Amino acid sequence: MAKLALFPPLLVLACIVAGLYGMLHNQISYTVSPEYFHAFKFHQFRIPEHLHNRWGAALVGWHASWWMGLIVGVRVLLVGLILPGSRTYFTRALVAMVVVSATTLLVGLGALVSVSLRDADLDVWWLEHHHGVADRAAFYRAGTMHNFSYLGGGLGILTGSLYLVLARVRCAPPSSQKNPASPQSAC
Repeated sequence: MAKLALFPPLLVLACIVAGLYGMLHNQISYTVSPEYFHAFKFHQFRIPEHLHNRWGAALVGWHASWWMGLIVGVRVLLVGLILPGSRTYFTRALVAMVVVSATTLLVGLGALVSVSLRDADLDVWWLEHHHGVADRAAFYRAGTMHNFSYLGGGLGILTGSLYLVLARVRCAPPSSQKNPASPQSAC
């Protein structure tokens, strides 16, 4: 029952982690292409003119990603319920959030590197909707990184869940253990 009581605060924490991730992610995107924000994201998220800078990019990141904490968090935290004890559930769920964030970052950066290596093959269809962009390659790179980060969040569900399943396996008592009163593992 204690694990179930931890579920709501952990879900709120997952939303906070996702929002903070988005804020930091957008600092990378803003470095790649400030124009991506000035020509697109600031208007999309109705960011006030005086915040059309890195602070505004951070706000865009928060608004664009906090809700992923709900989508990812519910799934990963449900898997975590297989862990024994509330303390183990809590600590492993925190680590799973780091695993999800790292997966998301790696996928986003991988997309950025991949598209940077093939700038000559810009997706003309995608760019047609953003007339007047001076540095089309940088704009496309930032957009690709942004889009693939959502895929990274989805893959993070798998990696975070896999981490929790493996943590559960490590918590299981050895099958040859004769004395059930002796310590099980490092859970």
